[in-house]
Amino acid sequence: MGNKVAAFSEEQLNEYQACTFLTRKNILRAERLFRQISNDRWPEVVTRECASSFSVPYSSLDSLTELKENPFRRRVCQIFSTDGSASLTFDQFLEMFSVFSEHAPRDIKAIYAFRLYDFDSDGYLSEQDLLHTVLEEGDVDCDGRISQSEFIHVILKSPDFVPNFHIRI
Repeated sequence: MGNKVAAFSEEQLNEYQACTFLTRKNILRAERLFRQISNDRWPEVVTRECASSFSVPYSSLDSLTELKENPFRRRVCQIFSTDGSASLTFDQFLEMFSVFSEHAPRDIKAIYAFRLYDFDSDGYLSEQDLLHTVLEEGDVDCDGRISQSEFIHVILKSPDFVPNFHIRI
């Protein structure tokens, strides 16, 4: 690592690797991202207590390249935020990247996908949840409705649309 001070001890890094689906490299990259969005308020050497209590607001998370194209970015942050505020501690930030990593098992991904769509957090996907989902994804101009151009924008991003939108004679 050269002259750079490591934010975590070897023990902390090993612990993070053991309880996430991330590699050491992924963990260190996540820490650098977290440091950037914290406006350098994140300490050089991080304790366990700091990692579980120091949080960054959603307004900072919203600027991340990894999230900014996702129409559900606020909802994603809300489900990983213990209090639902969408502000994240480093531990929650790391959990988010862990669940969305290519190494996370399908069942874990499915649990979080369900939580993503369960807007009222009642343990069921209701008509209201699904309506909210459609608006969240398709309502680009946030006017509470989906125009034809917004619908086309969303539907054309679906890889299954064109192959399945046909009638065989």
